[in-house]
Amino acid sequence: MSVLVDDDTKVIVQGITGGEGKFHAGQMIEYGTNVVAGAVPGKGGQEVHGVPVYDTVDKAAREHDADASVVFVPPAFAADAIFEALDAPIDLAVAITEGVPVQDMAKVNKRLGEVDTRLIGPNCPGIITPGEAKLGILPGNIFESGNVGLVSRSGTLTYQVVSNLTNRGIGQTTAIGIGGDQIIGTSFVDALEDFENDPDTEAVVMCGEIGGEDEEAAARYIGEHMDTPVAGFIAGRTAPPGKRMGHAGAIVSGSGTGTAQSKIDALNDAGVPVGDTPEEVADHIESFL
Repeated sequence: MSVLVDDDTKVIVQGITGGEGKFHAGQMIEYGTNVVAGAVPGKGGQEVHGVPVYDTVDKAAREHDADASVVFVPPAFAADAIFEALDAPIDLAVAITEGVPVQDMAKVNKRLGEVDTRLIGPNCPGIITPGEAKLGILPGNIFESGNVGLVSRSGTLTYQVVSNLTNRGIGQTTAIGIGGDQIIGTSFVDALEDFENDPDTEAVVMCGEIGGEDEEAAARYIGEHMDTPVAGFIAGRTAPPGKRMGHAGAIVSGSGTGTAQSKIDALNDAGVPVGDTPEEVADHIESFL
């Protein structure tokens, strides 16, 4: 099985006529993703990579029975694009855009509580079910179909861990890059629950980083609700308090929470081994299988 996306997923690319949208739509199509339409206000009637473009997500979704969208829209307009997907409604929206204003995402977050749409991101690499579909910017060539789920706040870290797994012949069911902003749609707990409920996922990798308390919440969930074994990695062990490292959400307040060590301790207490390197994460996963 897969989590959230598979080869039947019908995808709309929002912002398909822009540079990033056009390029990555082409990459998604080449990978085998069923991209059925694009949506860009004022660009209806055009085609990109042979894909018809519509003025609205609603029109594209109705014409092609689409159930997912990928947002490649500039930060100032990204929230409006997400609202379009929520209002269509689309089952799954994946917001790749980096730099979406926090106040915009606060409004999106409130709306998410009123709809059934699942949002991944923003500021994320997307989601991939190897050999079936990828939605976003993930490099499909390093993934291999298998039985390990992966959820990560960091795109680059995702690629490092997956590369180590694939090189050992350990494939993946689905990999989800949830994004590193202060306000995101899908949380670690959401993704972990998906993997726990997937009969084909036999182990899970969770890659976190400093800042916030999402990893501690995930550790509590793992300890209380998961039978599927989980291995972890936490980035930012040497980051000084008060300094943002990389992602907008990766900032340690100095209150004793949100540090790499507090996250590692919480995961260890939940029975999750945490690797010092991506290679060690693969060691732990290998020991589970």
